[in-house]
Amino acid sequence: MTTRIDLFERTREHDRSEQLRAAREQDMLPYFRVLEGAAGPVVRMEGSDRIMLGSNNYLGLTGDSRVTAAARDALDTYGTAVTGSRFLNGTLPIHLELERELAEWMGTEDAIVFTAGYLANVGCIGTLLGPGDTVICDSGDHASILDAVTLSRARIRPFRHGRLDKLEQMLERSIDDGGGTLVVVDGVFSMEGDLPDLPEVARLSRAHGARLMVDEAHGVGVLGARGAGASEAFGVEDQVDLRMGTFSKSLASCGGFIVGPADVIDFLRIQSRAFMFTASAVPAAVGAALGALKIIRSSEGPELLERMLANARHLHRGLSELGFDVVAPTTMPDGFQLITPIIPVVIGDDWEAVTFWKALYDAGVYTNVALYPAVPRGGALLRTSVMATHEPAQIDGALEIFERLRDELSLSKSGQAGPERKARS
Repeated sequence: MTTRIDLFERTREHDRSEQLRAAREQDMLPYFRVLEGAAGPVVRMEGSDRIMLGSNNYLGLTGDSRVTAAARDALDTYGTAVTGSRFLNGTLPIHLELERELAEWMGTEDAIVFTAGYLANVGCIGTLLGPGDTVICDSGDHASILDAVTLSRARIRPFRHGRLDKLEQMLERSIDDGGGTLVVVDGVFSMEGDLPDLPEVARLSRAHGARLMVDEAHGVGVLGARGAGASEAFGVEDQVDLRMGTFSKSLASCGGFIVGPADVIDFLRIQSRAFMFTASAVPAAVGAALGALKIIRSSEGPELLERMLANARHLHRGLSELGFDVVAPTTMPDGFQLITPIIPVVIGDDWEAVTFWKALYDAGVYTNVALYPAVPRGGALLRTSVMATHEPAQIDGALEIFERLRDELSLSKSGQAGPERKARS
């Protein structure tokens, strides 16, 4: 007689179970820490004030009075929720206004708003592609992209991060796959903070008859004169077929969107299960996103963007001068050395990264820890990020703590001096 396996057994014994137990016993778990106040350059976490170097609040707009007022107005007008999907009873005037603003901002024909950024990728890629199609993606692409491909049951042909020679190989191989081909890359990679060579990605995609989609989750409200993302910064907006973005970073809210040709967006409205069968975003979230977008599109927007990028250069320069292993800037077509607000400090060893994280946390600096599979094996890192609202003195204070703790902990060479590393390849 066959013995039935207990499905829950895998939840008790898995490849990280021992590490997890040890981390909890020593209060070293870097995840699920409790934020006790508003997100900002300095936050209240678990009873202490800490310099926040681990937020995606790149423009610092979550605390802007105009954004909170827009959220409050939407709440007062429409209530706490609409209790239905956009497809049925969940479409409000502010949804339509937000979609119009997004399309104008991104310079596209139309836009569709999803309740979460994850759902935007799943709802777009999983709907447009089928079993006979092929997706070619960078190995560093966000997990939501890979999940969307799985949902679509399309064939996936990944290429090594940033290796455009490998992208070209995958494009050539996909010719015999049959069906359509979609190339998907992040505009700004969420762990390394680096950018793909979008002009060359676009050229290769076009030369092989493939469509191109760029995930601008960490690009919108960060890059480009309008803040429209990496596609704008590289000057290839007209060569990118679809772009995805989120509200949970610079747009100070929660949700996601897809922009592109009107016929494609209209198709998604009536075919995307992630759109049709998910409750509409709560009015306050939509109002906040709309309020933040109006600030970015105002005359104040460029100043906010420059302040954020100046803070990124400040932190990157300081960490580099201290000898930490940081990713090199991206060289733009005009020769400008671009540093995004995502500045990873590569440590290498998992436990060493967690130990350093805890020391920083106890000393008053919050960062994010990225371990395998979020990064390659042996590539554990502390993901730091800055906001436009950080003061130089706050960044300097964090750098002083980084330096002091590095010396106290005697970090191995993997986390210290050496040439700036390129993004993983």
